[in-house]
Amino acid sequence: MSQSGEKGKFPETAGYVGFANLPNQVHRKSVKKGFEFTLMVVGESGLGKSTLINSLFLTDLYPERYIPGAAEKIERTVQIEASTVEIEERGVKLRLTVVDTPGYGDAINSQDCFKTIIQYIDNQFERYLHDESGLNRRHIVDNRVHCCFYFISPFGHGLKPLDVEFMKAIHSKVNIVPVIAKADTLTLKERDRLKRRILDEIAEHGIRIYQLPDADSDEDEEFKEQTRVLKASIPFAVIGSNQLIEVKGKKIRGRLYPWGVVEVENPEHNDFLKLRTMLVTHMQDLQEVTQDLHYENFRSERLKRSGRNAEEDIMDKDQILLQKEAELRRMQQMIAHMQAQMNMKED
Repeated sequence: MSQSGEKGKFPETAGYVGFANLPNQVHRKSVKKGFEFTLMVVGESGLGKSTLINSLFLTDLYPERYIPGAAEKIERTVQIEASTVEIEERGVKLRLTVVDTPGYGDAINSQDCFKTIIQYIDNQFERYLHDESGLNRRHIVDNRVHCCFYFISPFGHGLKPLDVEFMKAIHSKVNIVPVIAKADTLTLKERDRLKRRILDEIAEHGIRIYQLPDADSDEDEEFKEQTRVLKASIPFAVIGSNQLIEVKGKKIRGRLYPWGVVEVENPEHNDFLKLRTMLVTHMQDLQEVTQDLHYENFRSERLKRSGRNAEEDIMDKDQILLQKEAELRRMQQMIAHMQAQMNMKED
């Protein structure tokens, strides 16, 4: 009886080792540990960034947001506001940090407005490098920026000079996802025209935005089609709303106009669902690109700089030694010369 019980615990199937169960172990461990993700949102005031983020994650990240007046905005500098919220869905925990940048593009002179943002991204890399190099590496909190939603105004005719300058400044540090805000102010033709214009300008200026990876050949057709649709939707034209409106007996999130209702989660009205699907299905890839590309570039550059500083210190020390040796030789020559003169006088 006991032997058969033991066999039940340890299967003896011929040709079966058991490592096919490893993905389940990784899954259980990941679910238990939870996930960390940092999303940065950048764009001018009034483009609906806060509303969209609250709509995406069905939470209120900005309960006490202060909105400055026009006079305050003239001299306003860019601030960094990081809000962290723990989201749990079906037993899976996500520690989401949203980094907002109020004041971006608000001042009359916006030339240096993105230096604060770049410094924040670099500081998170620096902190992670310090923690990774320390003694206690088991509980490193990853606050590196994994993705940046860059909000583009729908009222222009493409990218502004500030948009181009900012994206070129950060495209080697973070995954950029361009987002056209307030898409309900555009007709479908205007939206498609603006999308093409933005993509042409991004290519023209050599801006590197986040590229969704191709679906593997062994993936099912549904996932391949989803990936194709998501790629074709960039830049995502979205609207956000936290209001629930009753339409045909159903409560939906949307915006009510005299001519009808714009539904947030209707793919025929905007790209909100596509943006959320992209973020959820590619969250792991965004983290991997941050780790393998952006962080490694920062790390190698930082180590090179440290190496150069160390070499310069060694060179400085060598230079000081050479100067001292030369001074010592001059002193010895002077003493020898004085002794020779004294000997001549005695003779």
